[in-house]
Amino acid sequence: MSFTKIALTGYKNYQSEIFYFNQRIVGICGLNGKGKTNLLDAINYLCFTKSYFSKNDALNIFFGAEGFRLEAELLNGKTNNKQTKVACIYRSLKKEFYLDDVAYEKFSHHIGKFPCVMIAPDDIEMITNGSDTRRKFLDTLISQADAEYLQQLINYNKILQQRNSFLKNESFQKKFDAQLLDALDAQMIQPGEYIFEVRKQFCKKIIPLVQQFYKNISGDHEMISLEYNSNLNDNDFLKLLKEARQKDIITQRTNVGIHKDDLIFYLDKNIFKNIASQGQRKSLLFACKLAEFEILSSMKGSPPLLLLDDVFEKLDELRMKNLLQYVCKKNAGQVFITDTHKERLENALSQFYDEVQIIELV
Repeated sequence: MSFTKIALTGYKNYQSEIFYFNQRIVGICGLNGKGKTNLLDAINYLCFTKSYFSKNDALNIFFGAEGFRLEAELLNGKTNNKQTKVACIYRSLKKEFYLDDVAYEKFSHHIGKFPCVMIAPDDIEMITNGSDTRRKFLDTLISQADAEYLQQLINYNKILQQRNSFLKNESFQKKFDAQLLDALDAQMIQPGEYIFEVRKQFCKKIIPLVQQFYKNISGDHEMISLEYNSNLNDNDFLKLLKEARQKDIITQRTNVGIHKDDLIFYLDKNIFKNIASQGQRKSLLFACKLAEFEILSSMKGSPPLLLLDDVFEKLDELRMKNLLQYVCKKNAGQVFITDTHKERLENALSQFYDEVQIIELV
């Protein structure tokens, strides 16, 4: 699958612009503020039905515009390069999403049709920050490969929100309906256990890949390891909920469940983020993202899109060379790479000259 054209109207800093892509490797260069990241985000948006960076769609609207429109044309290698069109229209706080001019009833049905992996500068928070960033990493990967997982995750989060609202409301009203809480607990069990089992199985695939990619990118011989940590490891979910009920009532939120899961990284048996250098953290980030890429490639039967935003500023020359060797040479999928320096971008991609297109934003 590859993008051949994208049109942006009223999206972020683009009032109206059309880009055509005619090569497998697309380099996008220009000074900061010219829209390199926004162009990648528009591509990501059409794969995920949402921005990589903004939760609120209103923040994606060009200043002074009433809404935005994104539309792209793609070639699908699985169907003899049949052309596909995908579009999104956002206006009056309402979003519509179309595949070949047919509107989706549920946006979740689009996830996984155009698999995509994006690497952006702030993604380093996945290594250094709290567990929510690592759960998001797992969920983004698995949801593109397993539609049932995505639906179960939606169900779980909906029930979790209802349960937390119930706990807060009951506290304000100084009363407690134990039967309703029992009912909400019962509803959480099935999706929670499903998500736990799928995450556990995916982590078994991810861990050796991350270890190998880390070694390939960093060129180091450090021993890194990963551990999937969950309340449900060796524990019954319903029992955990009952044991934590009094704490839940006091704190007005649900304290156990798969929404507390974490993926813990270790470096020589120490917590990775506590001792790792900046270079080691960046290497681990790219290793995780390439593991995601590799799993999607295997499960989907073809490589996903790969979007690399401003990676040249984040890696030294050796790590950058090792990364490009994999994403551009060993990978046969479409790659988009941004950089502020045209010459650096051209030099880095020169070895792939017959497959490279450079787009300069001015």
